[in-house]
Amino acid sequence: MIRPLIEFCISNLTPEVEKVKEELEKNYPFLDVVEYSCLNNCVLCSAKPYALVEGEIVTGNNGEELLSNILKKIEELDL
Repeated sequence: MIRPLIEFCISNLTPEVEKVKEELEKNYPFLDVVEYSCLNNCVLCSAKPYALVEGEIVTGNNGEELLSNILKKIEELDL
């Protein structure tokens, strides 16, 4: 089984996004969760919480919504 890759920009790791990252690492061991110094989405990064799921941008208005949208995206991938 392919492990879905979830990428976070360190500049976007607000406390609520950090909680999302930690939740994914702790409760979803089948995911590869990584953070990078920059994902080159600076305008988006400064505007709202986001992550890349298998290279596709997933956003939320807050951490809770971001987590929900990440999990939905993973389900859609059907890996």
